[in-house]
Amino acid sequence: LSADSGYFLFGPEAICYGTSSSGFRSRQVTGPLHDVLADGSADQDGTVRLALDPNEIVENLLHERYELSGRKGLSRLAESGLSQTVYYGLRPFLPVSIRKHLQRRRLSGWQNLAFPHWPVDRTVEEIHERLLLLSLKAKGLQRVPFVWFWPNGARSCAIMTHDVEELAGRNFCSPLMDLDEAAGIRSSFQIVPEVRYPVTGTLLDEIRARGFEINVHDLNHDGRLFSGRAEFLRKIQRIHQYAREYGALGFRSGVLHRNQAWYGDLEFSYDMSIPNVGHLDPQRGGCCSLMPFFIGKVLELPVTMIQDYSLFHILNDYSIELWARQLSAITENHGLANVIVHPDYIIERRARATYQALLEHLAEVREERKMWIALPREVDSWWRERSRMKIVADGRGWRIVGEGRERARVAFARVAGDRLVLTVEDDNAATECSA
Repeated sequence: LSADSGYFLFGPEAICYGTSSSGFRSRQVTGPLHDVLADGSADQDGTVRLALDPNEIVENLLHERYELSGRKGLSRLAESGLSQTVYYGLRPFLPVSIRKHLQRRRLSGWQNLAFPHWPVDRTVEEIHERLLLLSLKAKGLQRVPFVWFWPNGARSCAIMTHDVEELAGRNFCSPLMDLDEAAGIRSSFQIVPEVRYPVTGTLLDEIRARGFEINVHDLNHDGRLFSGRAEFLRKIQRIHQYAREYGALGFRSGVLHRNQAWYGDLEFSYDMSIPNVGHLDPQRGGCCSLMPFFIGKVLELPVTMIQDYSLFHILNDYSIELWARQLSAITENHGLANVIVHPDYIIERRARATYQALLEHLAEVREERKMWIALPREVDSWWRERSRMKIVADGRGWRIVGEGRERARVAFARVAGDRLVLTVEDDNAATECSA
C-alpha cells in the first residue's frame, strides 16, 4: 500500500480515505478521485484481491480520521482555544436570538461540503455491501446467511434522546415525558451534572419511575472536555462518578465534541456523541454510518438525524420535512434513527407543535414500516447480544445460537446482478429489502 493517504473511490459513490496500491490519492475530496474497484481481482480459489485495506478505510470513516488530516474537524469558532473559551464563557448570557446569528455565520458554506453526503451518509454500509458482493461472486455463491439487524424482524430502529442543557429545559422534562408517552414512546434524558442547574433526586426518580432513561451529558457543558488530555482525564473521573450515582449506562458529550482515540478511557457501555454527518455541528465530520459500531468496548450509537436546534435556529425550518427525509432514508436502509430534541428548545409553542408532529410521524412509521422504537440502553443490549450470536447449519437449514436468539431472525444477503438483496425471515413470510 502507498505511503501517503488521501481520498479515492471504491465504486461510483463510496468515497474512501486512506492508503491504496493503485492509482492516486487526492488531498481534496472535491477533486478527481481514482476508483480502485476496477483494480481488484479474484483468484480461482475465490480469494478477492483488492487495492486497499478494507479495515483501514472503514475505521478511517468511523473514527473520522479523514478530518484529522485537515483541520482536526473543528469549525472556525472552535479552532482557537481562546475563542472557544470566550464563547462558552459568554454562552450562558447569550440568548438564542444572538447565538443563532453567530452560529449561522460560523457554519456558512455548509451546503458546499461534498463529504460526508447530506442529509444522511451510509458510505460504511456501501463499502461492506460491495465487499460482500465481490466475495460471493468470487466464490460462486448466490447467498449467505446472517443475523438480521434488529430484534423480531424489525426493519429499522429509532431512539429519541433529550439533552437537558439549561434550567428551563430541566423544568420542562415532566411535560416532555407527557408528550412522549402520548405517542407511546419512551426516551432518554441526558443530564448535565454540574453548574447548569440543580439535579434533584425528585427529577431523577420521576424519569426512572415513568420508564424513561437517564444518561450523563458532559460534566458542565463548557465545551472544554476534549480540549486537552489532562483536562479530559480530570473531568472524566467526575463524569464516571455521576454515572454510577445516576445508574447511567450511556454518555453524550457537550455539543458533540469528541476524540475517538480517547474512548478507551470511557467507563460507559455506549456513547452517542458522533454524528452521521456533522455539517451543522461545531465539530464537523461524521462517521458515515447508519448502524451502531464498537470503538473498543464502547458501543457507538451515532446521531443520524439533524438536531432540533440546528433545524429551528440555523435552518429556520419549523416543518418536519427534513426529519422525514432522513427517517425515510434510514428506514429504507434498515438503520438506526438517533434523534436529539432538547427540552430547552421546544418550550415555545411553534417548536413544540413541530416536535409533536415528529412524534406522530414516528408512531406512523413504527406501525407502517415495522420500526422498533427503543431506549438507547435496549439498543445497546441488543447489539451486544447480536454481536455474540452465531449462525449454524442444521439438517433443516440455518439457525441462530447465543443469548437473545429467541428475538433474532435469520436473514440472507443474496446476489441480484450487481447489487445485494437482503431477505429477512419472520414468522409469516420472507420480505425482500434492497441493500
